[in-house]
Amino acid sequence: MNAPLTHSLEARYYTSPEVYEQEMSGLLSRTWQFAGHVGKIPNAGDYFAFEIAGQNLFAIRGRDDVVRTFYNVCQHRAHELVKDTGNTRVVVCPYHAWTYELTGGLRAGPNIKSVPGFEREKICLTEVRTEDFHGFLFVNLDNDAAPMDEWYPGVREEIREYVPNIDKLAPLEWVEAPEKCNWKVSVENYSECYHCPINHPTFAEGVVKPETYDIQPLERGYVLRHTTECQSLEAMTYPIDLESNEHAGEYRSWFLWPMVSFQCYPGNVLNTYHWRAHGVANCTVWRGWFTEGGVESEVIRDLAVQDRATTVEEDIHLVESVQRGLQSKGYVPGPLVLDPGCGVSSEHSIRALQGWMREAVDG
Repeated sequence: MNAPLTHSLEARYYTSPEVYEQEMSGLLSRTWQFAGHVGKIPNAGDYFAFEIAGQNLFAIRGRDDVVRTFYNVCQHRAHELVKDTGNTRVVVCPYHAWTYELTGGLRAGPNIKSVPGFEREKICLTEVRTEDFHGFLFVNLDNDAAPMDEWYPGVREEIREYVPNIDKLAPLEWVEAPEKCNWKVSVENYSECYHCPINHPTFAEGVVKPETYDIQPLERGYVLRHTTECQSLEAMTYPIDLESNEHAGEYRSWFLWPMVSFQCYPGNVLNTYHWRAHGVANCTVWRGWFTEGGVESEVIRDLAVQDRATTVEEDIHLVESVQRGLQSKGYVPGPLVLDPGCGVSSEHSIRALQGWMREAVDG
């Protein structure tokens, strides 16, 4: 007797403003989100501002070398504190010059000593949970959320096994790719390679062997692991040294629900994806490329250019077409292709991913 078919999610999960707002206040406010790399703030007082789930935040390195993240808002009358990136001895609000220590506590403010009962030591910027994941800073707006190692068990150790020098890496290049689609359409597209042999010839013929490609959820946590072998050295679009590491001839990727992925290309080349949602039908994908110390590398630069011109560009057209299709009155969600043998032409990863999507919206 055949098992019942599993159908794809209904269009409303990708097109409904109500679902999107529910995700912003729920899922995306209660999960680990990539903020930036520690390489952006190497010195005490270095900071950068960013946005997560509609909230303006900033990360800053203290004199104790600890990186902290705060909501980017003065506790006096709600003016934003910093913009972009910079370095500062103390954090000064541009509105009334309330001044905060790098640890968030209020240090001073014009005329506050004349206010009876004013207790400066009780005023502090609101801190956001922050974790350093091999130099990649993640934040979670939920103070009660489980730590990353519970969300993504074993991934921290596995990434180090494939990229032994990860703690020495720094960003060489960030590639920005705006997409006119719901963020989940883009994440789904990334999380299967059923479409790769048809739509990504450079990736499928010059980087990986599609016939060895598989994507599976881990037994615990919220992780999709991509595994495959590299193409023959003659077919590879960039040079690799198979003797440099026992995993140099492999491709592996770890997608960390809901919006981040670490990829180890053949040759132990680390690169990343992270997503930002801007509206129900708009998001941005960022591709990060890394070298030791962020030093210049012609190979990595060329690989980033190749990736943007081929796989990334090809995916933009695919996901934007899907978003238009989701608006069609003729769309009836079809069954997922769940091959018992798994492999590149199976959508086991999409079944897991859509389960997490449904759980986030419907409980």
